[in-house]
Amino acid sequence: MDPSVPLPVDSNSNGTATTSNGAPSNGDPNGHVVTNPPGMSADEIALYDRQIRLWGVKAQEKLRTANILLISMKALANEIAKNLVLAGIGSMTIQDDQLVQEDDLGSQFFVSEQHIGQNRAEASAPQIRKLNPRVSLHVDTQPVKLRPPEYYIPFDMIIATDLDLSTLSTINAACRLCNRPFYAAGSHGFFGFIFADLITHDYVLEREKSNIPTILKAETATRSIIATATKKEHGKLKEIVTKREIYSPIILANSSPIPAEHTSSYRRKKAVTPLLACLRALWEFQSISGTLPGVPEHSRADFELFTTLATEKHKELLLPQETLNANFLRRFLQNVGAELAPVTAFLGGQLAQDVINVLGQREQPIQNFLLFDGEDSKGPVYALHPIFSSLDEVPLV
Repeated sequence: MDPSVPLPVDSNSNGTATTSNGAPSNGDPNGHVVTNPPGMSADEIALYDRQIRLWGVKAQEKLRTANILLISMKALANEIAKNLVLAGIGSMTIQDDQLVQEDDLGSQFFVSEQHIGQNRAEASAPQIRKLNPRVSLHVDTQPVKLRPPEYYIPFDMIIATDLDLSTLSTINAACRLCNRPFYAAGSHGFFGFIFADLITHDYVLEREKSNIPTILKAETATRSIIATATKKEHGKLKEIVTKREIYSPIILANSSPIPAEHTSSYRRKKAVTPLLACLRALWEFQSISGTLPGVPEHSRADFELFTTLATEKHKELLLPQETLNANFLRRFLQNVGAELAPVTAFLGGQLAQDVINVLGQREQPIQNFLLFDGEDSKGPVYALHPIFSSLDEVPLV
C-alpha cells in the first residue's frame, strides 16, 4: 500500500487464454494492460497507475466500486481505513457509537486532543476524507448491536475490529444471512489476530504450465481446484488455476481443533502458539465478567480466572502443557487492552491487502485465523474448522 514501494515493470500481453475445454476465457486475470476501462477516467488511471501495475485494472475496477463497512474506529481500524482509502476503495462507512477518550490519543492518528468527548467515527471522518477525496465516506454512530441483518446487505465487505466474541458472532451470523464476506480483527499490545469468513470464495492463481496436468479435485478439507485455463505470454505457456475456499463462522472456528498438520508430531505441537488458547480464554473471560481482565486495574482474581480458562483451552487443543507457561500468561495479560502502533500497522496492512486480494479474486486469502505475536515477530495462520471426516465429503462446486 505504501506508494514509495517500487512496483514491477508492466508487461503487456496479446496472448489468448483458453479454458480447460478449449473455450476462450477473459484473458489475463491480473489485467496488466493499463488502458481506460469503462467507468475509470484517465485521471483515475494516472492516480492509481502504480497499483494497477501490481494487481491489474480488473482488480482496481472492483476496488473502486466496492462498498466497505468498517466497525469500531480504534487504532487498528485507523490503519485499515488508511490503506483501503489510499488504495481507491469506492465507498466506506465507518461505524462507532463510542466517544474519543484521552487514551485514544496515543495510538489513533485520526483524532487529537480537541476531539475528546466527540464520537470516534465523526471525529475520524475529516482526516480520512483528506487521504482520498474520491472515496465516498459515510459515518454511522448507532450501536451496531441494534442493527438487523438487512443492514449489511448494501456492503460488499464487513470488517469488525476490537469487539468481544458475542458481538463478532452476531455480526458474522448476520453477514452469512446476507451472503457477505466478514473479517474480524483485534489487537492487545504486542498481540493481535485476524479472522476471515468469506463463506465461499473463488480466486485465481497464475503459474507456468507444468507437464503434469492439473486435476480438478479437493486439495484440503476447505480448498478445491474447480477450473483451469491456459494462455501464451512472451512465448511461454501459462496456466490459470481457479480455486475455491470454504469457510466457517467465528463461533465454530473458536471451538474447532487445530489442523492435523500442526499436531501430527510433538515437535509440531510445541510450535503452535499459546496465543490461540489465550485468545479463546480472553473471549470467555469477557462473556463471564463483561470486561477485559485487568480493566480498570489488575487484580489477583482476574489473573487466577484467566489462568484457569487459558489452561482449560490449552488442554482442549491437546497442546503441550509447557508451552503455556506463567511467563507467557503474564506477558499476555500485561498487553490486554493496550494499542501499539507497530502492531496495529502490521495487522491493518495484512487485513487491507487480503481485502484487496479478495475483491480482485487473486491470490490465496487468509484461511482463517492469523495470530500475531509481535515480541517473536511471528504470525502463523491456522485453518480452524469443524472436523471433516473425509475429503470425499467436500463438494467441488
